[in-house]
Amino acid sequence: MMMPVRLIVLVFFLFSAAGVLAQNKPQKMAEKTRLLFLVDASGSMLDPWGGRNQTKLSVAKSILTKIVDSLRRDNKIELALRLYGHKFPPGVGNCQDTDLEVPFRANNHQQIINRINSIQPKGVTPISYSLEQSANDFPPQSSGYRNLIILITDGIESCGGDPCATSAALQKKGVFLQPYIIGLGMRAEKSLECAGMFLNADTPGKFYDLLNEALEKSFAKTTVSVLLQGPNQKPVTNVNVSFVNAVSGVSQYEFVNYLDARNIPDSVQVDPLVKYNLVVSTLPPIVRNNVDIEQGGHTRITIPVAQGNLVIRQDGAMDKTIKAIVRQPGKSETLQTQGLNQSVQYLAGDYEVELLSMPRRTYQVKIAADKTFTLHIPTPGTVNVNTIGTGYGALYEIKSDGSQVWVTSLDNLRGVFNLNLLPGKYKIVFRVKNSPGSKYTAYKQFEVVAGRTHQINVFDP
Repeated sequence: MMMPVRLIVLVFFLFSAAGVLAQNKPQKMAEKTRLLFLVDASGSMLDPWGGRNQTKLSVAKSILTKIVDSLRRDNKIELALRLYGHKFPPGVGNCQDTDLEVPFRANNHQQIINRINSIQPKGVTPISYSLEQSANDFPPQSSGYRNLIILITDGIESCGGDPCATSAALQKKGVFLQPYIIGLGMRAEKSLECAGMFLNADTPGKFYDLLNEALEKSFAKTTVSVLLQGPNQKPVTNVNVSFVNAVSGVSQYEFVNYLDARNIPDSVQVDPLVKYNLVVSTLPPIVRNNVDIEQGGHTRITIPVAQGNLVIRQDGAMDKTIKAIVRQPGKSETLQTQGLNQSVQYLAGDYEVELLSMPRRTYQVKIAADKTFTLHIPTPGTVNVNTIGTGYGALYEIKSDGSQVWVTSLDNLRGVFNLNLLPGKYKIVFRVKNSPGSKYTAYKQFEVVAGRTHQINVFDP
């Protein structure tokens, strides 16, 4: 009875860092691809598969030979070959048995074919270690290149490594991205499914077809258009849209969305081999995780964007130094720092506005779509304080129930200074620096009226 066979092809994609784009030049896809074949040459590759005296290795050799030969005519693809499990017999258990056999260079196709045909399977299957070493096989990353690994293996990791963890760690570092997995059988698929996307085949012929399909899609032009819609399907434009790598968290593409004269969004080209999260830079941002993008086709994405405006105005004379922190309810993160008389767009909803005045004030606001919410804040009063000399103390606000809330420290200020305070009741507690004891602490209560100037002599009776 023929032994069941699991032949897995993992395709890992590595991309060079994008170069700095000159002004008014469109973002471009990488023009060249570096393709590294990482081939399992462990002893189990001699297991029969597919009939007619075929083995897993004979099938892999045939497929790889055809692919490498077909790539001779494409001068935008550079090739290299790495093997593992090919030098030491399984009894040795060498889990570092991997070498770069043919490095990247021009016109090395025949050298790769010759080395593939000479493979003699021997040892174990150190997938994780081989992947780590493969990351060093590529020349230094540069703009205009995308890097691709195709791993062909007959099974799962046999050296105790974790290919999925290795893949995830290297993806997060930007070494390689979302893999393709073309597999024959399910056992290895289940153990490696966290590594990427699967295309399953159960015959050598189907495997060959799926591998070629995967390669074809990896080079196919893939475009996306993003339509941002406000209320009543009104198009929204001039908003930054980011295509973020879902594994690494690194933004792959940045576009400020554009509408033509008919309010139709234009198309932008993206790499088809990446799984993206889409981030619309509204306040707060809109995030769509793992967006479905048709490889080799065009994908239209529509995102509702209901926005309104917030304006903060101060009655009377404006204090230009005052800012406000805008947050979402129940969240401590600052969403936006906003100045007075500044109109800022936010998604429709509830917000908390903390006024960085003295003392601070917090307001709850509700912003409606296509509406402007105007928050009116009171005009402060000016308080000129005389403490005779520098010293130590604090300013408190007196609440309506008689309780006091600390506002600010008055330590080591000049003997005469001024404060801009919102209308309300206050108390200063102060001791001059050179006084001989606590009993010389003075306090003074006073009330601030909007727009007025007040003279406060702390040590006057």
